[in-house]
Amino acid sequence: MKVGILAVQGAFVEHEKMLRSLSVEPVEVRLPEHLEGLDGLIIPGGESTTIGKVARRWNLLDPIREFARAGRPLWGTCAGMIVMAKEVVDGEADQPLLELMDVTVRRNAFGRQVDSFEADLQTLLLGEEPFHAVFIRAPVIERLGDGVEVVARLEGGAVVAAQQGNMLATAFHPELTQDDRFHRYFLDLSAASSASRAAT
Repeated sequence: MKVGILAVQGAFVEHEKMLRSLSVEPVEVRLPEHLEGLDGLIIPGGESTTIGKVARRWNLLDPIREFARAGRPLWGTCAGMIVMAKEVVDGEADQPLLELMDVTVRRNAFGRQVDSFEADLQTLLLGEEPFHAVFIRAPVIERLGDGVEVVARLEGGAVVAAQQGNMLATAFHPELTQDDRFHRYFLDLSAASSASRAAT
């Protein structure tokens, strides 16, 4: 299995370490041709405006859209969730978005870097054991479109993870923990997508 990580800015090295711990060799994606042969793609946390602008400059936006629309799994963490969203509240005026996932996301919903926090989340995707999530200048999902399923909420009800078909978005950073369950779930999505394409 080949899983790529958009490596234009942000916390892609941490995702690479997590994938290697699961015996998957990651592919750093910086050019459209790097998407060829991938079974899934992760868009990491970082600075969402910078990620979008660099991806646009390197002609990656349309190829990533085509990648996801072809059914290949796409996972955005923190800034990656913002870049995937159809609409962003409090975003930069010229912020490039993939506009793939039918959600409205609010940037920096919990404040600045000093307001970062950790929380235990319940999600049926991962079983009964809570997932200890790390939030750093995190966004939140304010609107869910048709076909978007809530994966996790904070205790107050804020939606911090969602899935729409082959697309997964988390407002937190699973790659900064020792818990590999979200990465294993994404690898399962990627394997299923690969098997489905091979069968057709």
